[in-house]
Amino acid sequence: LEMEANQITLDSLGKGTDNPAFSFQGENRHYEECGGPRSENQEEREGKGRFSSYCRKALQPASKAKHFCKAHAKVLRRVVLGLLGVAYLCYFIAACYLNFQRALALVVITAVVVFFICWEVFQKHCGAKVLLLLRPVGKCFQKSWPWLKWILWVALLAGLIVWLVLDTGRNPEQLISLGGFSVLVLFLFACSKHHGAVSWRAVFWGLGLEFLLGLFVLRTTPGTQAFQWLGDQVQYFLGYTTAGSSFVFGNTLIEGVFAFQTLPIIVFFSCVMSILYYLGVMQWLILKISWLLQVSMGTTATETLSVAGNIFVGQTEAPLLIRPYLTDMTLSEIHAVMTGGFSTIAGSVMGAYISFGIDAASLIAASVMAAPCALAMAKLVYPEVEESKFKGKASIRLSRGEEQNILEAASNGAATSVGLVANIAANLIAFLAVLEFINAALRWFGEMVDIEGLTFQVICSYVLMPLAFLMGADWADSPLVAELLGIKIFLNEFVAYQQLATYKKNRLMGLEEWDGSRKQWISERAESITTFALCGFANLSSIGITLGGLSSMVPQRKGDFASVVLRALLTGMCVSMLNACLAGLLYVPTEVGDCAMFFSTTNFSSTSYTMYTCCKQLFGSSVLQNGTLSFTGSWAEQAESVLWLKECCTYYNHTSC
Repeated sequence: LEMEANQITLDSLGKGTDNPAFSFQGENRHYEECGGPRSENQEEREGKGRFSSYCRKALQPASKAKHFCKAHAKVLRRVVLGLLGVAYLCYFIAACYLNFQRALALVVITAVVVFFICWEVFQKHCGAKVLLLLRPVGKCFQKSWPWLKWILWVALLAGLIVWLVLDTGRNPEQLISLGGFSVLVLFLFACSKHHGAVSWRAVFWGLGLEFLLGLFVLRTTPGTQAFQWLGDQVQYFLGYTTAGSSFVFGNTLIEGVFAFQTLPIIVFFSCVMSILYYLGVMQWLILKISWLLQVSMGTTATETLSVAGNIFVGQTEAPLLIRPYLTDMTLSEIHAVMTGGFSTIAGSVMGAYISFGIDAASLIAASVMAAPCALAMAKLVYPEVEESKFKGKASIRLSRGEEQNILEAASNGAATSVGLVANIAANLIAFLAVLEFINAALRWFGEMVDIEGLTFQVICSYVLMPLAFLMGADWADSPLVAELLGIKIFLNEFVAYQQLATYKKNRLMGLEEWDGSRKQWISERAESITTFALCGFANLSSIGITLGGLSSMVPQRKGDFASVVLRALLTGMCVSMLNACLAGLLYVPTEVGDCAMFFSTTNFSSTSYTMYTCCKQLFGSSVLQNGTLSFTGSWAEQAESVLWLKECCTYYNHTSC
């Protein structure tokens, strides 16, 4: 029996298990616990057993600490978060005490974060109780809603009419934008797939949210300041791209070459977005926006999430948020997803447009306003006639990516952008070359019948000119706005924004408005309208991008995607134009400052838009009779009016000169 026992333990030893028959001093753990090989020599086994014991004793504190952390994980987490909270509170108090005005942005950010944290805590611990208490009120409200909603609609309509009468009384040209808005909505209704199935709740709520957002951004002081501040911060943030691009390419290239000046911004922005996705910030923000749209408009969770995601990411990235659900989505939901992609631009290319000189606040506002409008118009053009599997579904899971850490997320974001940068560069080369070829061909055909200067831009300026005028552009500016619209629709918005940036630069430099028969820039109002009108991926080349992206996710639904893509493209174009109409309706002209004060402080060494405006004002007040020059209005009281007029005449032409 003893031999059998010994035999068993020897076998056990060969298999790497403990063998008490060969233990020395009560300890004989294998050295392999500390990484060493086994030996058959008894003395070596004894030494290694002692070494194994030392290893275990040395690792005991770490093991105990690990078990302690696991057992008290919740308490430790609360302690760490509490310490971090106290540290931030001290920092916050110090920042506000030293300079409250400087810390105002920190106060706003902190207030927003604290509000959402408190809301999450309240919803988690008290949400069910509050809902239970409010249930009687909800039942009473539901009973009264059939007649109460008509009272609310009538009150809102009356208020809107009164506001429009009072507001447009000062600037009647705003009514043109309102007319254009109405025409576009009626046109989309005429193109509806199922006129009788339109969900008017989604349409009116979507347009209402778009209007309220536009009113907040363009008319209220807090909204204007908030979005202007946000735009400025984005510009500062994108300026950090120079640190990386100047190191790689050198200062000379990034200052003079477009590819090295603008395209690195896309790499940087893509990297930052990838980090935010890894941290879950973007998912949280998208969920909040989609919840607001879903509750108000009554749309399903999947389509709403995708459209909300389009505010920040592109037309192929946003559907990735709902990739597991694409198989079961209805045609109306797929149409809404596509429309959202066509109606907005990605955050990465937005950075490039801002670097051109396009107003950052207008671009951000256009992207945000496009989300509710895109959902509303998608439901107007392709109403829901099927039974959706996601109707009333409260939660859709959003993945946080497969990256293991923040460094991998940053690296993946930068690497992913390489394809986008190459795609943009290749498209610019191809489209600009094709545009030049088309223009050369059109000029050749035009010369055959004595038509000089016939180009694609000229054709667009005539064909789309009524549409540009309906959006609110002045008749004189309409040809250039129509030209940019044509470039955006038939080529892409990147080229169109480049041309718009050129017009804006000419205006800010104070160039003459007309160079012979050619207009060199457009008004500020037309600039604002065009910025909104171009803000979207709705162009012919995007059809292939959208179909390719969605078909790669759900190959079996390729036919369904192809059947709705053209309708979605048309809807996306109209959404951008509706935003432009709203921008024209809500636009407030910039007041010209005291020109006499400006002239008295400037040295007339260079031109600017302010100088151009003031010189035009001075020219308008000058009167030349019988060789005698005089001035009217406030300029008659200025002793240096004649001197200022001579300075203006060195840059601009006028009969007074």
